[in-house]
Amino acid sequence: MRTSRIRTAALATVTAALALGLTACGGGDGDSKASGGEKTAATAQSRTASDGDGKGGAEQTNSAPDKAAGGSEEVATKGARAGAQQCVGDEMLVTAVHRFAGQQGDHLLVTASNQGTKPCWVTSYPAVRLGDDRLELPHSKKDNPGGDKRITLQPGGKVYSAVNLFDYGSHHQTAQSLAIALRGADGHESPYYSVVMKGQKQQFSWNEADVLNWNTEKPYDF
Repeated sequence: MRTSRIRTAALATVTAALALGLTACGGGDGDSKASGGEKTAATAQSRTASDGDGKGGAEQTNSAPDKAAGGSEEVATKGARAGAQQCVGDEMLVTAVHRFAGQQGDHLLVTASNQGTKPCWVTSYPAVRLGDDRLELPHSKKDNPGGDKRITLQPGGKVYSAVNLFDYGSHHQTAQSLAIALRGADGHESPYYSVVMKGQKQQFSWNEADVLNWNTEKPYDF
């Protein structure tokens, strides 16, 4: 009986020791996982901060003057605009084509191209005189807003305007030539010069006429 009790007590002692050992091991694993989790979170935070710094560094690099000037077309365009002078007659080739003659929408399509080697700008609408008439045509009341903006023409670049012709069939004027002058930002006109007429129907008639602002797209391009 004593032997049985001793064995039972010994087994109970061993079991308790094993339980304590397992509990200790379990606590160790929990601490390890928590420690690992903190390390992971710290690593993630470190990476996030690093990524944030990386992005900030990239934005800063892109905003650097030498980097942007070398690789940004937009910045280069802005620089070209900033250095551009007003277009004058010397470097401009201006042509006109009579479109929709005798129909609704009858007009002269005016095209101005920069034949020079440097960019230049135009603004507002051209001052126009038709034939021998010395009166300057008014700006169209139906034109889109924004005529006060400058349009920069790179070498070879083109802008368009139109002279709207209103022919009521009698007491009208007839011509096959016109002259234009460019306007400055202050509205003052440069000297007038003749426009080259193109197309088959160069003669046109009008009782009233008005002019559209310069535009990078052709007006009435149906």
